[in-house]
Amino acid sequence: MKLTVLVDNNTTIDKNYFGEPGLSYYIEEEGKRLLFDVGYSDIFLRNASKMGIDLKKTDYLVLSHGHLDHTWGMVNLFGILDYYSGADSLRPTLLAHPGSLVTKIDKGEQIGFIYSRQMVESAFNLNLTKKTVWITEKLVFLGEIERTNDFENTEPIGITLDNGVEVPDYIMDDTALAYKTREGIVVITGCSHSGICNIVEYAKKVCGDDRVVDIIGGFHLLKPSEVRLEKTLAYMKKLAPKEVHTCHCTDLASKISLAGVVNLKEVGVGEIFSY
Repeated sequence: MKLTVLVDNNTTIDKNYFGEPGLSYYIEEEGKRLLFDVGYSDIFLRNASKMGIDLKKTDYLVLSHGHLDHTWGMVNLFGILDYYSGADSLRPTLLAHPGSLVTKIDKGEQIGFIYSRQMVESAFNLNLTKKTVWITEKLVFLGEIERTNDFENTEPIGITLDNGVEVPDYIMDDTALAYKTREGIVVITGCSHSGICNIVEYAKKVCGDDRVVDIIGGFHLLKPSEVRLEKTLAYMKKLAPKEVHTCHCTDLASKISLAGVVNLKEVGVGEIFSY
């Protein structure tokens, strides 16, 4: 599997790419080409063009969840996906939890998915599911993450609408990918609203492997509570992954703390990881 960072908060020095507080990866595995999230804006397209990546050949758009910093760039795909001329057999598949496409509001502002179902169906074949989906023999969409610990995802972020009724949003749509290697699994996250420890545990369960080679993505450790940070650090120390590439929604203090217990590596737009 080859993973290219198209969007992150940080950029790789001297490569002159664009960055923003969002996330997007381009993944190639067993002949399948995936976009994992699309950031806020069109910079995933501009960066991909600079890297020589043709997004017209995308097989899947996978959404980690419905928040704006992972989905609002999607409007920039609608035009280039006219390339498929409406042929269902050629259109890419949008693979996501069904909760990713609902309205999300925080402090009176829309922070979730903003495109109509008609717009989405005009460009994609939809696979909205809470279940795991094996994209290839080694790469899996985890679906709805089991939340088994008591220190992650304890507070909602705004509200969502359930048949017009406002309910606290615990972001049940937050999901991730996992990839099986001979040495163990690679976990690929968006924001980890489900809890990075919950996600890794579920990935281990789905893949039937307790060994973790790498975790790459956002950990949503933004001024975390003392309890949450301490328990996350204890979990990571016991897990002992070969490497960790945390990025996007992980603050500096949390990265420094993580570096004390795992082999923490930097991430930036333009980086390429091969497993």
